[in-house]
Amino acid sequence: MVQDVEDLRQLKARVRELEEKLAQVRLSRRVLLHLLEQMEAERSQFVKKLETENRRLQKANARYARSLLKKNQQIIELESKLQGGASQNS
Repeated sequence: MVQDVEDLRQLKARVRELEEKLAQVRLSRRVLLHLLEQMEAERSQFVKKLETENRRLQKANARYARSLLKKNQQIIELESKLQGGASQNS
């Protein structure tokens, strides 16, 4: 009888201990999920920023390429005028 009471007391203590551990695990899970959500939001914001920067750089690159083509055309026109003038002088 005394042994049964002692076993019951130990089992109740073990149940309390396990319930406390379960509460800690639940809290840890909530904290981890919160951190995960926060990291995902930051990552999403960073990706959006990178995409915006990428579009800006692509536009700047296209403008630069058009500028180079225009300058190249001007050079070709000037060279052709120079060659035309040189051939008329000969």
